[in-house]
Formats: sequence, C-alpha cells, structure tokens
Amino acid sequence: MRLKMLVAALVLAGAGLGARAQTNGLDAAGHAWWQHAVFYEIYPRSFADSNNDGVGDLKGITSKLDYLRELGVNAIWITPCFPSPQVDFGYDVSDYEAIDPMYGTMEDFDKLVAEGKKRDIRVILDFVVNHTSDQHKWFIDSRSSKTAEHRDWYIWRDGKGPGQPPNNWLSIFGTAAWTFDAKTGQYYYHYFYPQQPDLNWRNPAVEKAMLDVTRFWYKRGVAGFRLDAVDTLYEDPNLIDNPVAPGKDKFGRPNMDEIHNKKLPEVHDAMRKLRGVADEYGSVLIGETWTSNVDQLKDYYGAKNDELQMPMDLMMTGFKGLSADEYRKHIAAVNAAGHWPVYVITNHDIVRSYTRYGDGMHNDDIAKMMAALYLTLRGSAIMYYGEEIGMENNDPKRKEDVQDPEGKLGWPLEIGRDGERTPMQWSHAANAGFSTTKPWLPVPASASTHNVADEVKDPESVLSFYKKLLGLRHSEAALLDGDYVAINENSPNVLTYLRRTKGEAILVILNMSAAEQKVPMELSATGFAEPKMQVLLTSFHKQLKGNFAMLPMEPYSVLIAKITK
Repeated sequence: MRLKMLVAALVLAGAGLGARAQTNGLDAAGHAWWQHAVFYEIYPRSFADSNNDGVGDLKGITSKLDYLRELGVNAIWITPCFPSPQVDFGYDVSDYEAIDPMYGTMEDFDKLVAEGKKRDIRVILDFVVNHTSDQHKWFIDSRSSKTAEHRDWYIWRDGKGPGQPPNNWLSIFGTAAWTFDAKTGQYYYHYFYPQQPDLNWRNPAVEKAMLDVTRFWYKRGVAGFRLDAVDTLYEDPNLIDNPVAPGKDKFGRPNMDEIHNKKLPEVHDAMRKLRGVADEYGSVLIGETWTSNVDQLKDYYGAKNDELQMPMDLMMTGFKGLSADEYRKHIAAVNAAGHWPVYVITNHDIVRSYTRYGDGMHNDDIAKMMAALYLTLRGSAIMYYGEEIGMENNDPKRKEDVQDPEGKLGWPLEIGRDGERTPMQWSHAANAGFSTTKPWLPVPASASTHNVADEVKDPESVLSFYKKLLGLRHSEAALLDGDYVAINENSPNVLTYLRRTKGEAILVILNMSAAEQKVPMELSATGFAEPKMQVLLTSFHKQLKGNFAMLPMEPYSVLIAKITK
C-alpha cells in the first residue's frame, strides 16, 4: 500500500492548556483524574534554589509552576521534604507532619499546594512507610528501655549469641541489617542504613499512626502519595535466615535470596488499608514496586483493584540496550495483564536515560525517541525532572566528592546516586541558573547546551519536542483512551504501534537503531484499509516528502501520525 503523507505544522503554545479539566471524581468516560495525568518527579534539593543557599526549596518549586504547566505537567511528586537528619537525603524521616527548615515552612508548602491548584497541578508527597529516622521521637523512646511505650513499634530481638546478630539478613546499603544497642542489650533491624530503623507494621498502633499521617496531608490538599520501598514492610516473625545465592552484590558480599524479609503477603494487607484512606479523599497511591516480571507487578493492583492504583513498572529501567523486540514483548505483557500501566524510564535512584542509552552521536535523538515511547503508550507516565531537556548524569570521579552515603560505603564498586540528582539546568549562567551559590552537587558541562532558557528558543531541542509531544498526549483522543495495537512485530530494530479509538488512531514509529530503517506502511489488518495519514510530530532532520510503501526512518527517529478512514 502506498500512502501519501501530509506533514502538519504542530504549534502547541502552552501544551498543558490542552489537558482535560479534572476533578476528584471520574470524568465522562469513567476515568479517574490520575489516569490522564502526566506526573513529574521533583528532587527538591536540586530543582530550584530560591534563597541561594545551594539547596533547592519549596519556594523554588512554586516559582517554576508556570514552567511545569506550560510543559504539560498535571501532578508533581516531591521526594521527602519532611524534617530529617539527611543521612539518606530525606528518606530518614524524623517528623512526618512537618516541613524540614532546609526546604521552608508549612506556610510555604500550603502556598505551593494553592498555587498548584490554580494551575491544575496536583501535589504528591513521598511517604516513607517502611522506616523512620533513628532521631524520630518514636524510636528515641523505643530504644530508651525494653518496657518503653514505643518499644514494639520497631523490630528488636536478642542476638543468636555474644556478638552474633539474630540472623544473616543484610542491609541493602552495604551493612548488616542488625545494629546492637548496648543500652538495652538487643539488636534492632534496618533494611536500609542503621539510622533508618524499620517500623513494626505488625503492631496495630504503628499501622494506625501511619494511616493518620496520610490523613494529615490529605486534609492539607495533598492529592496522593508515592509509597517508598513498599516491598520491605514486613519480615518473617521467626527471623529465618535467607538463602545465600550465587555471586556477589555491588558491595562484594554474597548475594541473598530475600524471601524472608521482602515481598511478604502481608504487604498487600497494608496496601489495602492505605488505599481505603486514599479513597476517602479521591487520592492516588503510587508504589515503588520493583518486580522481575509482569505477574509480580499485577499483584500490587489488588485482586479487587483495591491496593495501589499506580504501581510503577520499573522493569524498563533495567533494560540494557535499545531492543525493539524487548520493549515490544514487555509492553504486550503489561497490556495483557489487564490493569492501568504506569511507565517510568528513570528516577532519583536510576542512571538517567540520556546517559544509559546515549551513544555520543545521537544522544538528543535517542532522548526524543525514549520520550515518544513512554509518553504515547496506554497508561500513566512519570517523568523525572530534567529528562525534558536532555540532562545527563554527572557522576563523581573521586570518593571524596561523593555525597550519597551509598557511594561512600560502596566505592568504587558502587559510586552512589549523586550523578542523577544534580541541579536542574535552567540556563547557561553560573551553576546552570539553579543558584548564585555553589550548589550541593556540581552541574555537568552539558548545562551550557542543555538548559531550559536556550532550549525553549530552539524548535528542534529536546524540550521543544517534549512540549509538542505532551500537547498531543493531552489533546488526542486515541492517546488518552485508545487501545494498543502492535504492528510490524517481526522488526528487530523498529517499534511500531497504533493507539486506536473510534475510527481513528495515532501511529507511533520508533527506530531504535543507529541505521536508517525502511518501515512497511501496511495497515489493512488494523482496520484502516485505505487510511488517510497526517504526520503530527517527527524528530527527522530532513523533511519527509513523497509517497511511501516503505517509510524511511532516520537513525533513532520518531514519527507520530494521525490515521483516519
């Protein structure tokens, strides 16, 4: 079949303005607000520094809401901004119902929520459900004596013998999972750092306290939570040793099969209870759900869709290369699972996709291609700040430069997560326009070419591509509600699919290779025997002209077109 292409000029000033109005209820098509929302993760230390102390803050985030609205963002997920000793940069919470002075005040937070509401941008908080800081008042009391009121709020046990912890469990951060406390002569359990003792979710008082924390923030206007480390909420009460597995971990320790302190069935009981409270407020729960297959991921939705609305599909962050077939099979499995997918390609713990997949020649093209992938699939998408401008990792080169305790403990096998947490690149000014003071982490040299101020003026930039793409995502019915139909499924290099609804479809073609590919344009089997095609967006460097039975796709290129009968 030969198709004549009509290349449409796509001008979407303020792409976010095309988004449907959302309410806490369902829309006319029966969708909850979060199903069509684009989520944007903000690492507050690194987003915008309003008081020029080198660390980002809440006022800084508020000052950038217009930018986020124009980009097309509907909800922001802010990693922990609660009071914390900052051992794990906020994931060690010492007070769940306050704001760390580093980031501002509760008044600053309330203003952020209010200003976001004016722009139809909801605020999602990061809720550390598994553990607290050892400086939290609960733990301070817990370790004071064996008879303390909060003693059973944490996991305290006798050792196997003098100097021997209760079992062989290991902390994910390179230490033993048990720390001896001389005052009471027992060990306490911590899956993360010793300064992050695990809560005892088997204690009803702990469960009630944590559910009440969510109510506190819902009443302040928070639209939901991203639940941190949900897999680790429960441990085997008998403390059975984990089996030792072949090989070594990134700290050089024997691998462990964590069957007795991770992914226990009781996790789902806690998710249902958290969901019950969220439903009272029309709010959403996003899960940090690390899984090795789609069946595991499916469990987090709940047998009655009564657990997490948005368990994150983090499996694509582990793909080692750009294989069209690997992505095709994974997407098919996710869609076949029958739930609403949630796609992520990077976050604050994962090397940026620009660095993971860049080849040094086509980096911007690859960034655009990855954007088109996770923002045109059926489901919700979670962006990470800076992906829209092509930010890359800026990894430390020396141990003395490392900020992340994980890197300090594991260097050089484990360099830490500083590289993906560097300041947002707002301009080519000093410190990338993030702050007039030396920032807490250094910005990469690429900030001189990849920054908001310069890219917003360049119609071919990664940022301009994201804006146009998000405009399509918000305005095209097929991208909002259409089903997913894979085509040209035998291609090892090109991922092609339709998002199809009611007599029209959006065609997405992604060349995942470094060579030009010819893509057959036969759509009869998809219900479009004699289709009309309007090209909405491409990343091509040369203008597309003519009629094509075999469409030439440039290396790492994108084509998005509307198909009608």
